[in-house]
Amino acid sequence: MTTTAAPLAGVRIIECSLLGPAGITTPLADLGAEVIKVESPSGDYVREMTWPIVEGTSLMHLHLNRGKRSVVLDLKSDDGKALFRELVDGADVVVEAMRPGALARLGLGYEQLAEGNPKVVFVTISGYGATGPYQNLPSHGIAFDTWAGIVSPAYDDDGFCYLPEHVSIGINAGPLFGALAILAGVIQARATGTGSQMELAQSDAAAAFDWYRSETWKAYERPDDEVTGNKSDGYERRAPGTAGMREGVRYQCYDAADGHVLFMASEQAFWKNFCEGAGRMDLFDKWPGSKYADHARNNRELQAELRDIFKTKTCAEWIAFATEHNTTIAPVNTPKTIAADPQFQDRLGWLPREKLGADELAFPVKVVGHELPVPAKAPELGQHTEAVLKDVLHKRDDEIAGLRARGALG
Repeated sequence: MTTTAAPLAGVRIIECSLLGPAGITTPLADLGAEVIKVESPSGDYVREMTWPIVEGTSLMHLHLNRGKRSVVLDLKSDDGKALFRELVDGADVVVEAMRPGALARLGLGYEQLAEGNPKVVFVTISGYGATGPYQNLPSHGIAFDTWAGIVSPAYDDDGFCYLPEHVSIGINAGPLFGALAILAGVIQARATGTGSQMELAQSDAAAAFDWYRSETWKAYERPDDEVTGNKSDGYERRAPGTAGMREGVRYQCYDAADGHVLFMASEQAFWKNFCEGAGRMDLFDKWPGSKYADHARNNRELQAELRDIFKTKTCAEWIAFATEHNTTIAPVNTPKTIAADPQFQDRLGWLPREKLGADELAFPVKVVGHELPVPAKAPELGQHTEAVLKDVLHKRDDEIAGLRARGALG
């Protein structure tokens, strides 16, 4: 492996962000884009939000803002606005990762910035978007998941309602959809010379990411003779998404000798391979199943047999068995145990704590034959103000001193 120039080297992004939406540029910075995070004199308080706090700084900041440079500008001052326009004039993208219209209210919206840079791509990412009755509703990340129907409230033993543990979708899917939009905009701008304005809501992204369940409910509004279940289920319409997995038998979790595995032999060929490998062709002969999508739902007799079989080997032994016999068995990890998984260690792994300040997951996309550079540690407030003014805008020391004296730099 050799270190290579990152794929997005030469792309410059000017970002104004608060909290989680800053993740829209994190993968782009990982891929080599220059991301200049313009902060107010008070800064992005993400540095103090959430848990854990690692040596005085939140893990969320260390992760979301790694690889970026921080510049402090007072955008309420004329000099601060002028400096912002100068930065944008030499940039590909402006990201407004906060309530829609925040920059426009300062006279720094898309129309004004495009006068100086017609190729600029202006992307706004917010909680509920720039339109609709919720557009001005304050929110945090889990709100997008509850809005999208992803999180179901639970109750404790005392009858109090609480948020169950879950994967945060909106706060992650929104930035990824946004990063895709940014790249599309840059490609278009470089091909045509014309920029664009785009906006997205993290709530919309959460619903779009969970499309299978909501689209299934929509499909089930149609008559039974138009929308049915699978052939293997006698065309019975099951509950949407993974809710229909509860009664599954050949697609189900099982106890191994030292943990859990996921069995997924819903195709007849994989089911036959499993039975042959386990020396239990009697199970296949008795319940051969359908060719595809057969979970043997509610077959408790078969489920009891499989429960006993899976307890005879460790998780690692079952994974080796699946590889040897070409059948479908997967590990069942937790966020705490996944780092010990050999697949994780081989492919994903950790970025170095010594450089980033915390153990952070590596960028998951590989550039075959090359290694991406390790991103820089997330910046302290204003850490790169003078360097950016000198390197990007070519300001002299006396000019910077004057700007600071006039309050443009906070």
